[in-house]
Amino acid sequence: MEMQQYDMLKLENQLCFPLYAAAREVTKRYRPFLDDLNLTYTQYITMMVVWECGECSVKTLGEKLYLDSGTLTPVVKSLEQKGYVRRFRSAEDERVLLVSITDEGKALRDKATAVPTQVGACIHLTPEEAMTLHRLLYKLLAEME
Repeated sequence: MEMQQYDMLKLENQLCFPLYAAAREVTKRYRPFLDDLNLTYTQYITMMVVWECGECSVKTLGEKLYLDSGTLTPVVKSLEQKGYVRRFRSAEDERVLLVSITDEGKALRDKATAVPTQVGACIHLTPEEAMTLHRLLYKLLAEME
């Protein structure tokens, strides 16, 4: 009876652990491909949002990436130093910091197009399994907002 009482504390019975471990392992699979682009994983996902929007606020970046400004600010600064983005204050509201893509950032996008396929080859899920996992993870994120 006493052992059953503690079954819920077993690592193997936790949802959080396989999510955490899988996220770390998937991110690790990106490393060799992102090293070729001179990007960290966080820089890469930040660039993905900037490639999509062209120009957006740091606040919007944080919302889309689930990152706070303390994490995002050094990432954006680093991307600016690399010449991929430009930071500037909004003309309408100086409190708003905007990020826009540069020509170098656009050129990087062309180099990055192979990354999803390269990483996909390292993750052995069928397309259906990948779609199901994608849907469930976004459902989980939506429920937590």
